[in-house]
Amino acid sequence: MKSFRLDRTAFKAQTAEQAADHKFYYSKLTWQERLVIANYLNSIAFNFPLDNPPRMDKTKFSVRAR
Repeated sequence: MKSFRLDRTAFKAQTAEQAADHKFYYSKLTWQERLVIANYLNSIAFNFPLDNPPRMDKTKFSVRAR
């Protein structure tokens, strides 16, 4: 799995509005690349390793007929 690292040598002077415009960057990526990024961000937010995500606890859900 590719590790994402901050490139501290890259810098571009811009306004706050330009810096907050993420749509332009992500619109150039494929849906597969965006999915990999979303998985990475979830792993950071919920503190689990990328290669071993937590399993869903299926005992918390139930199915009923109407």
